Amino acid sequence: MSLLVKLDLAPTGEPTKRSKCPPDRLLAGDPDYTTWAQDASRDGTVNTGVWEATPGTNRSIKGETFEYCYILEGVVELTEEGKEPRLFKAGDSFVMKPGYVGVWKTIETVRKIYVVVG
Repeated sequence: MSLLVKLDLAPTGEPTKRSKCPPDRLLAGDPDYTTWAQDASRDGTVNTGVWEATPGTNRSIKGETFEYCYILEGVVELTEEGKEPRLFKAGDSFVMKPGYVGVWKTIETVRKIYVVVG
């Protein structure tokens, strides 16, 4: 097993998970979520992969997790509770820290690399 893992930025294999937005978090649209999990720490507290979402708007609640995102394609607007909306597009990256609560609006189908810790 190699300790150096290259993430596949355009996975063509079967996704590890397909899902919908939970009804209690859905604000608009009917987004589909697709995940290609690519690696995890031995204890499962760190997970990496590629995630894709079709247009729609939902509540985003991080709880105790820390998430780094790098946008590969698409456009999203994130509005942290009590803050102004921020737009992120291909080439942008951001971190949502534990306790983050806000609105995630996918404007154009988005694909991102994620690293979740927690």
